[in-house]
Amino acid sequence: MLGPTASGKSALATEIARRIGGEVVNGDPFQAYRDLPVGTGQPSPAEQGGIPHHGYGLLPLETALNPASFGELARGWIAACPNPVLVTGSGLYLRGIWDQLTQLPDVPGDVTAKLRRWVDLLGSPALHRYLAAVDPVRAAQLHPNDRSRVQRALGLHLATGGRASRFLDGVERGVPEGWRAILVMPSRDRQRDRVAARVRQMIRAGWQKEVAVLQGTPAEAHLRRLRPLGYETWMDEPRGAGARIILDTRAYAKRQGTYFRNQWPEIPAWDPDAEPVEAAFGKLGI
Repeated sequence: MLGPTASGKSALATEIARRIGGEVVNGDPFQAYRDLPVGTGQPSPAEQGGIPHHGYGLLPLETALNPASFGELARGWIAACPNPVLVTGSGLYLRGIWDQLTQLPDVPGDVTAKLRRWVDLLGSPALHRYLAAVDPVRAAQLHPNDRSRVQRALGLHLATGGRASRFLDGVERGVPEGWRAILVMPSRDRQRDRVAARVRQMIRAGWQKEVAVLQGTPAEAHLRRLRPLGYETWMDEPRGAGARIILDTRAYAKRQGTYFRNQWPEIPAWDPDAEPVEAAFGKLGI
């Protein structure tokens, strides 16, 4: 079950699990962390609808994850439940779950720290221009304001002297044998509306309070290292944060949809605002 933020993929995953007698498995690394249920959109008990959900809110914030290590965790959750229904908005971490990544080299801590100083001083667009000079393929895949992925790509370049994009060269593509997949993809206008409604609902649910509880504690350093969307905005610029987070989330959701369509064009798409849920079942053959 793939799709951008706020597309409705979690709700569809629950309905599919109900139909096939299955259980939902989390494929989003941020939703695996404890202490971040509101801002990362972890499904509430009401949203779970009585269907068992696995892999949500388990890990302490100090746990470091990458696509390979998270993929191993998720495969364990998948193996442990009957008729698993995986749901994710992260194409890169899905590649980790599907074991479609080459071995990524370690990036030294001093390189990571240097890049964080650079992005704080110069801004993400400046680093994106640097990335475009050394790895135009990877730069074309990233938005200039996607600071975490821009930093990661430059970190791989500085650590190895090569292109970050080459680590996907020659990797097996496509949906693995034995899997069925569907892309939950609302229309562009409806997706924008969905994002705004989702962020406002998260604010009403206490997102700012969730951040305030962590700010000023040892957890804050881990939160800033992880950089889940919106949290640093609440910590650093709380006045008017909601409007900025909506804009940032809309841009992120657009990149998610583009990535899924480009990487797995064979996966059928389902529009939750234009098609009944039975149409999704039919596209999955269930």
